[in-house]
Amino acid sequence: MTETLPDPFAPDPFADDFVAPFQIEGWPVRGRVARLSDVVNDILNRHAYPEPVANLLGEACALAALVGSSLKFEGRLIVQAQGDGPVNYVVCDYDSDGSLRGYCRFDAVRVAEASKGFVRPGARTLLGDGVFVMTIDQGPDRERHQGITAIEGETLALCAEQYFDQSEQTPTRIRLAVAQLATDEGFVWRAGGMMLQNVAEDDARGSTQDVWERAQALFATLGEDELVDPQVPSQTLLWRLFNEDGVRLFEPRQLRAFCRCSNDRILGVLQAFGADERQDMIEADGKIRVTCEYCSRTYEVEPEAVG
Repeated sequence: MTETLPDPFAPDPFADDFVAPFQIEGWPVRGRVARLSDVVNDILNRHAYPEPVANLLGEACALAALVGSSLKFEGRLIVQAQGDGPVNYVVCDYDSDGSLRGYCRFDAVRVAEASKGFVRPGARTLLGDGVFVMTIDQGPDRERHQGITAIEGETLALCAEQYFDQSEQTPTRIRLAVAQLATDEGFVWRAGGMMLQNVAEDDARGSTQDVWERAQALFATLGEDELVDPQVPSQTLLWRLFNEDGVRLFEPRQLRAFCRCSNDRILGVLQAFGADERQDMIEADGKIRVTCEYCSRTYEVEPEAVG
């Protein structure tokens, strides 16, 4: 099922919390667009993240949706980066059913120090020297595929572009945006992203370089504010960029915030510890409490339930 875009101002039934592929008519270029509202607002509000940290995690969520939705099989994409900076770890998981969860580990004092000035610190400043990793997990019976590159550039988008260039040899351009917008109910987080990739040339297709350069030039006009503006539907956004050649938006996949933690998983984690270690975890009221670092839910466990 596809949707042609004759009317750039038509109502968009998938304005928020979706990711979808698109095609510029007749071009050897593929793309994806993601718009996140309630999903990213849920994920970012589960912890008291400083604004620069929330922005970094929001970028990771949009990026995971863009890349993960291209998987052709049931599985999970894990986008993560870790370094020696004020944020030593950021991770976002995308499940093939559209589920997202994410988490950042950071030093609040160092983040505050890095945030002084007029420019919001980006990925390189926050993460420092380290690595950017994408992992494809197809389940317990399949070997994981993992690509690793150094953290370079002030955005996760630049890290991902370098990853595709080095690990996949696929020319790729990515734009990510995160913003906190005022509403009648208070401030809410939004995130968006768009990805373009050049389809490899072959004997039938011939050289794709000229078209790829034109696509990049048009893509460069995309503003970050457009990606998070709730008044700019995805159809309008694509029409602004590629209307001269025609653009087609394919069926979207809805996104949701979902954590895989459960009582059974928590019990499995606790059972991995020795009896003496579990004894040290028992609190004054006789229970063991474990808080999920992703969703902040706290589980109360009776020691005898662990076995």
